[in-house]
Amino acid sequence: MQIEPLKLFPVNATNAVKNLEVNKPVNADSVDFSQFLRDALGSVNSLQLQAEKASIDLAAGKVEDVSQVMVATEKASVALQLTMQVRNKVVEAYQEIMRMQV
Repeated sequence: MQIEPLKLFPVNATNAVKNLEVNKPVNADSVDFSQFLRDALGSVNSLQLQAEKASIDLAAGKVEDVSQVMVATEKASVALQLTMQVRNKVVEAYQEIMRMQV
């Protein structure tokens, strides 16, 4: 195995400045943060409702495969745990900001 020596090239500053795009306008298809949170909470809620329906169907004898119910329940559980951890981090960050002295 042959080791190649490092080749140093000068940095072209004009290309670096062009790629920064500091004042880049927001596209019309971008989603704001509140809409993103609303969609995320909606998907967690739908997973919870699917798990509840699967459990009711299992109790009623409509579902023969218990693994489907367990998968739906675990998906809902993991999604809820993730949501709670994100909420905890947001509250923790808010409290840290409120403790800052201006």
